[in-house]
Amino acid sequence: MKIVVLDDYQDVARSLADWDSLGAEVEVITSFIGDHDELVRRLAGAEVVVAMRERTRFTAQLLDRLPDLKLLVSTGRRNAAIDLKATERLGITVCGTGYLPHPTAEHTWALVLAAQRHLETELAAMRDGAWQSTVGTGLHGKTLGLLGLGNLGQRVAQVGQAFGMETIAWSQNLTSERAAEHGVTAVSKEDLFARSDVLSIHLVLSKRTRGLVGAAELAAMKPGALLVNTSRGPIVDEQALLDALRARRIRAALDVYDIEPLPADHPLRAMRNATLTPHLGYVTREVYEIFYRDAVADIAAWREGNPVRVMTL
Repeated sequence: MKIVVLDDYQDVARSLADWDSLGAEVEVITSFIGDHDELVRRLAGAEVVVAMRERTRFTAQLLDRLPDLKLLVSTGRRNAAIDLKATERLGITVCGTGYLPHPTAEHTWALVLAAQRHLETELAAMRDGAWQSTVGTGLHGKTLGLLGLGNLGQRVAQVGQAFGMETIAWSQNLTSERAAEHGVTAVSKEDLFARSDVLSIHLVLSKRTRGLVGAAELAAMKPGALLVNTSRGPIVDEQALLDALRARRIRAALDVYDIEPLPADHPLRAMRNATLTPHLGYVTREVYEIFYRDAVADIAAWREGNPVRVMTL
């Protein structure tokens, strides 16, 4: 059996799980392959592919060109980049793995603090021998707005409350009672954007949420307010965000983008009022250990005829 592990950017997959226990040929690819022809060539003969989250898209067109593929393991519990209708049609089993939510919540606050205290500028200045060139903005007494109050939103709210922030939230199905259980005030969508000093997005990307944050929402934000996105890039209209940043109406702290990896010449990289990280929210040793350990277990169970953690439509 041939197994290909995709997009192991840090080259850690082999050290974090017992791949030898499978008695299979295991190839680990450590760089992103964006060209479909090259990807098809590299995956030729592989019965099993392990995909890291949504780094590589498995469209129907790609899956049709992988006749040897029988099992696709995706790290995490869901993967919007896999066409599950196509995998069902082709008889490809798709399995997920366990996950930890708190690293992304932690990274949300790393981004917020970095943006509020201009850490990108000051860290670089310290390396260059300089000393103090910016004035930061505190969080105590400010308003934290949460676009989504699920598992991640609740965790982010708790930290905001510890900083002494007022916490407000909106989502389509959020009730005042549910928000109050977490010490959060449910508000209208309009109030969320108008009142937030820091607005953090914690929604799943879907047809309903794609482009949910557009030009009107960004225009409603306070001058200088911070928009934080550690969820999925397309929830925010990218062009509208670029326009708002160019006008210096708001600031942004982003971990996710419409296209990943973010192209080297992408205009977001030139925005001095945007703090950017390369989709690091879930990238911790603890999460990776679960991902790769469960991936090995998924493959072993599938080979025995008893697949686990199967993803379905």
